[in-house]
Amino acid sequence: MIIAIDGPSGSGKSTTARGVAKRLAITYLDTGAMYRAVTWGLIDANIDPIDKVKVSNFLEGLEIKFDSSNNIWLNGKDISMEIRTKKISSKVSTISALPKIREKMVKIQREIAEGNDCILEGRDIGTIVFPDADFKFFLVADKKIRAKRRMMDFKNLGESAEISEVLADLEKRDAFDSTRIHSPLKRATDAIKIDTSHITIDKQIDKIVNLINKK
Repeated sequence: MIIAIDGPSGSGKSTTARGVAKRLAITYLDTGAMYRAVTWGLIDANIDPIDKVKVSNFLEGLEIKFDSSNNIWLNGKDISMEIRTKKISSKVSTISALPKIREKMVKIQREIAEGNDCILEGRDIGTIVFPDADFKFFLVADKKIRAKRRMMDFKNLGESAEISEVLADLEKRDAFDSTRIHSPLKRATDAIKIDTSHITIDKQIDKIVNLINKK
């Protein structure tokens, strides 16, 4: 069984997916973390994303995995905290739009999910990665609420940010993700839309689990 959850940043995808995975006792695959990991790796290696040769060489030697606690490891290093910073958030959309990177990530995602009951979240899971997923959901939320959630994430990392700055970044990412040529952010025609603006995480999880159990 494959469950796909898509939606923009701050809509609650990751937290909801983790909760659903726990309730259903299935594998949770944070595809967003994978793109953030690649972004961190390119920055750490001082590789310019427009340098196709260096990017290709980087991807050839790439090893991404999740441990039992769902921490993400890149080439033997746990970078779970590093990938959540504002620096990575500001660059991940541009880097994750590169065709070579998306091709590599989709291949890894399919390999991890193959033969497993799995829930995946991202921006193109129900449209590109698993268009035949058993269940598809698309989460949305008010932009100001999403911005406040992102600010809380930064606060937990010890970073500060102005609401206007975070909101502007979200709007920029939404526009870029929705209009990019390769794997744009969009709702699959058969995805169930859930507005998370004014419901708790527990209610989001309950709603998805109940819909799955009914079928």
